[in-house]
Amino acid sequence: MLRVISLLCCLLTASAAGAKEALPQKFSLLGKTLVYDTETDVTGDLAEITEEDASNLRDILKKSPDITELQLNSVGGSVYAGEEIAGLVLEYELDTLVDGTCISACVDVFLAGGRRRMTIGSSIGFHQRNWPAEAVHKYYRSERKRRRWSTPFEFGSWIYQDTQGEVYEHLSYMVERGVDPGFAIETLRTDPDGEWYPSRLRLIAAGVLREMRPGQTP
Repeated sequence: MLRVISLLCCLLTASAAGAKEALPQKFSLLGKTLVYDTETDVTGDLAEITEEDASNLRDILKKSPDITELQLNSVGGSVYAGEEIAGLVLEYELDTLVDGTCISACVDVFLAGGRRRMTIGSSIGFHQRNWPAEAVHKYYRSERKRRRWSTPFEFGSWIYQDTQGEVYEHLSYMVERGVDPGFAIETLRTDPDGEWYPSRLRLIAAGVLREMRPGQTP
C-alpha cells in the first residue's frame, strides 16, 4: 500500500513539474496568478512584449480557467501586442499586479486589470510612444504601392494623421479604465528615451492603482 501511495505521489509530482515546464518562456504559474516576465532570464529580441506572447497567453488562459490575476514585469515592447494582451485581460476579467517594473506597452496591459496593485519597491513608468526610423522606412517600402504613396511626403502626411488618431485612442483607453484625464495627458510629457515614474500616492490618486474592482465595497 505504501508503495502504491509513493508511486502516486511521484506521478503527481512529475505531472505538476511537466505542466510547469510546458508553459512558454516568460510565463510561470503561482497558484491562481500567472506571471508574465519579459525581463528575467530572457535575452535578445525576445526580451520585450511580442505578438507571440499574446498568442501564448490566449492558449494558457483557455487551458487554465482558474487563473484570476496576471503578474507583470516588463519594460514594454510591441504596442499592438500590448493592446492584444490587454484585450485578453479584459476578456478574462483578470486582476493585474506589477512586481518589478512596468513601462510603456506593459502599462496598457496593467490598466486592463480589474484590481490593479503594485508590490513595494516596484515601479510604473510612462513615456511617449516611439517608431524607430528603420521601422518607418521598412513600413514605407512595404506599403507605398498598396496605399498609393507617390512620395515620402504623402507618407509623412499619413503618419501625421495616424499618430493623432493613435494618441486619441490611447488617452481614451486610459480614461475609460478610470485614469484621471489630466494625469493621462501628463504621461505624454516624457520623450521616448526617458521614463516618468510617478510615486505610489500619485498613482493611487490618478486611478492607476486601485485595491478593489469597480463596484466592489470594502
